[in-house]
Amino acid sequence: MTQTTPQVQYREDYQAPHYWIDTLDLDVQLHDSATEVVAISRVRRNGEHDEPLVLDGEQLTLLQVAINGIDITQYQQTDNSLILSQLPEVFVLTIKTRLNPEANTALEGLYKSGSAFCTQCEAQGFRRITFYLDRPDVLARFSTRITADATAYPYLLSNGNRIDQGQLDDGRHWVQWQDPFPKPAYLFALVAGDFDVLRDTFTTQSGREVALEIFVNQGNLHRAGHAMDSLKAAMAWDEQRCQLEYDLDIYMIVAVDFFNMGAMENKGLNVFNDKFVLADPHTATDNDYLDVERVIGHEYFHNWTGNRVTCRDWFQLSLKEGLTVFRDQEFSSDLGSRTVNRIQNVRIMRGPQFAEDAGPMAHSIRPDAVIEMNNFYTVTLYEKGSEVIRMLHTLLGEPVFQQGLALYLQRFDGQAATCDDFVSVMSEASGRDLSRFTRWYSQAGTPVLSVTDEYDAVQQRYTLTVRQYTPPTPGQSQKLPLHIPLSVALYSAQGEPLTLTMEGVEVGPVLDVLEAEQQFVFEQVPSQPTPALLQSFSAPVKLDYPYTDEQLTLLAKHSIDEFVRWDAVQMLINNAVRDNVAQLQRQQQTVVPRPLLDVFRATLEDPLLDKALQAQMLTLPDIGSLLELFEQVDIDQLGQVHEQLHKELAVALQPLWLQAYQQNLTPQYQVEHQDIAKRAIKNVALGYLALAGETSLIQQQYRDADNMTDTLAALKAGVKAELSQVTPLLADFEQKWQQDGLVLDNWFRLQATAPGEDAVVRVQQLMTHPTFSINNPNRVRAVVGAFIMGNPLQFHRLDGGGYDLLTSVLTELNTSNPQVAARMITPLIQFARLDDARQLLIKARLQQLMALPNLSRDLFEKISKALA
Repeated sequence: MTQTTPQVQYREDYQAPHYWIDTLDLDVQLHDSATEVVAISRVRRNGEHDEPLVLDGEQLTLLQVAINGIDITQYQQTDNSLILSQLPEVFVLTIKTRLNPEANTALEGLYKSGSAFCTQCEAQGFRRITFYLDRPDVLARFSTRITADATAYPYLLSNGNRIDQGQLDDGRHWVQWQDPFPKPAYLFALVAGDFDVLRDTFTTQSGREVALEIFVNQGNLHRAGHAMDSLKAAMAWDEQRCQLEYDLDIYMIVAVDFFNMGAMENKGLNVFNDKFVLADPHTATDNDYLDVERVIGHEYFHNWTGNRVTCRDWFQLSLKEGLTVFRDQEFSSDLGSRTVNRIQNVRIMRGPQFAEDAGPMAHSIRPDAVIEMNNFYTVTLYEKGSEVIRMLHTLLGEPVFQQGLALYLQRFDGQAATCDDFVSVMSEASGRDLSRFTRWYSQAGTPVLSVTDEYDAVQQRYTLTVRQYTPPTPGQSQKLPLHIPLSVALYSAQGEPLTLTMEGVEVGPVLDVLEAEQQFVFEQVPSQPTPALLQSFSAPVKLDYPYTDEQLTLLAKHSIDEFVRWDAVQMLINNAVRDNVAQLQRQQQTVVPRPLLDVFRATLEDPLLDKALQAQMLTLPDIGSLLELFEQVDIDQLGQVHEQLHKELAVALQPLWLQAYQQNLTPQYQVEHQDIAKRAIKNVALGYLALAGETSLIQQQYRDADNMTDTLAALKAGVKAELSQVTPLLADFEQKWQQDGLVLDNWFRLQATAPGEDAVVRVQQLMTHPTFSINNPNRVRAVVGAFIMGNPLQFHRLDGGGYDLLTSVLTELNTSNPQVAARMITPLIQFARLDDARQLLIKARLQQLMALPNLSRDLFEKISKALA
């Protein structure tokens, strides 16, 4: 059988649609395996032409087509489209289709999540519900009538406001929804099921009362309170910080177990993976609580940055996602620790995002070409996209940025915009030339800032020479200079900050790096300073500056910028890792450098240091992030160095770890940032104590814990240290939580990330567990995802066992859920930094996958680029 090669789509080929759809009235008759949908569209021709109307549709049975109420048969139907010709200028189009939600394992369009009906239409799922112009620049006003069995599905939900409802004689009932705001099809949502409901209200700044409803699976109502509090906090924050008020009468959130993503911002009806809704002290960790707050905020903030103003085409996806990630980061930072939130954002950039930039899927935040739209949902578009927005905020300042955001939302309300539109408005609002800044949108890869310095003691001048260089990426061999905001500070030998003066004028910390090479001369500098470069990670770049251990120690102890203090420790760790890997390659003994040990000791002994920052400073980077330090490295050697550093720091500072543990005990669990910070440093200390051989604390903490944070911290510390005493504790945890899939996912992750030569066999056994299902993305991520991302030494074992396991899983997911498969393949395609032997093993598995019959577009795109 000949397989058709998937076609590439290009941003430059964008054309407006030949037809517009102004309204869409849906009548959905829900049945498990034979749902019927009647879609009535009011369509008008866009300009003068005689082109056909080509509607998107997949896995649909077409039952009827009518134009202005008259059935027609003169149409052409393909596997993924319905083509109508010789159409009037304005007409009413009626289409009736049948679909099978029960068989929809891809979880796109309308499907069953457990006993409930659910939809996911972004990016191109609506075409699995009815034939339609399934593209983001076609905005229509939706009206939706849902009919279903009243006993099995008492709640029938869709977008907008509930305007009518009724009972039928056959035991079924119906609800009518109307969304007053035009939206693209990807924002359509429908949910039907039997839920527990948490209700509340929010009064907007103009005095309107908005009904708030959170729907959860029965028995989980007590775990929805934090989500409701987070929603109300997000609504208040958006009014106070951005002057943005909610615009409907009701806001609904539904938590489901089967969901490909974290959550979806459908207008007025957000559908969430229940992981980001359900939380109570016994089942959720501190990080879970913070994630619920963050994701609830993110989807709510989309109401304006994504829904009221959407993106013209999917190449502009970062227009809504990068901007909204920036907004949710600011929300989390305003409510919690700004420094810790910034550190966590940067960990993602320096780990997964930098790796993506260096791999075969490297792309700019506004890509030029794509095969499968679902592959756009990357850390580059989200996280790097947010960093680009943050740079704009840095350059313009908060007041001007908010003026620009308000102008953008006002000008494009109810429209589909582009990244150029956004930057143009920001330029207009600020009066600044941002033409060079726009290169961030079109240029892929991670820029490298190489900085050298020179001090003239006679003239008291200090000169920084900054060079920027972006390595070639696939399809972009030549790179142009970018507009990079470089935030700097200078410190004296005593750790005192110095005033920045240039050309006789006191200046702020942000330098505008615009050229491939630039010099910045600071005057009135009394002695050789230590520079703090890239404060708060002011740009998503790699920094190359020859810091000495003494300079890094000074910054770690004295910098006013808390991010710089953390970053200085990271650089000390990175230096130690590089040096020790070189030592291993020379077959010499590894050691913990004295400066690193001293900084760890000083950090532990500093009584004034914020506990949350302290925990971050004392946490080693993961192996995935450390891979980015090398062009190519033996991952076994890297893992050996990582483990040795951990253990030596544990043993050398054991009394201080014990002191930190004991001083940060909390009498009872409270979700307050001060207590979260104490638990963070306490559990970091517990991890080191376990590596030092301390076993009694592990068992005691597990037995005494009144919260999931401490329970899992004890198990994680014991598993990582390979303590035999943790085995019965893991068995106890499984027995206790076997009926709660969301909590048991933690047990799956612990087992999948445990070190040991039996890891592959263990993961294979986990996949036979009674609660595991290959059709549930949460279970797949908890077992297979945790193994391939969180157990790199065993995944990359030289016998190829880890690669074989993933290849087998991907083969199955290719047909059942290609979207999840494409996300799981990431560690197989990012092999450039691994040694030659492992690269050969990986390429063989990729070729095996490439030969699959009916290989999905999702996997084809990534595999073909990796093998190119």
